[in-house]
Amino acid sequence: MPETLHLLSYEYVPDIVERRVPHREGHLAAIARFHAAGAIVLAGAVGDPPHGGLFVFRDADQIETFLATDPYIEAGLVTSHRVEPWTVVT
Repeated sequence: MPETLHLLSYEYVPDIVERRVPHREGHLAAIARFHAAGAIVLAGAVGDPPHGGLFVFRDADQIETFLATDPYIEAGLVTSHRVEPWTVVT
């Protein structure tokens, strides 16, 4: 039976690798907290060098809370984000 998860995608500033340094530990800690609570299933950077991030959430309601606590958002490192349902069949 299909399961609906929710994707949060980030687009980063062009110089993310340099600018993320003072915020990276807090960003990873926020991901770890949400993962430990069961809200985030998977998360990671996209591209090499990274140009975005992708997060898989169990519940869309948790996404706004995550966005409000992510240091990358507060520091202006995310130029845009998008939330979409993802129907997983396998």
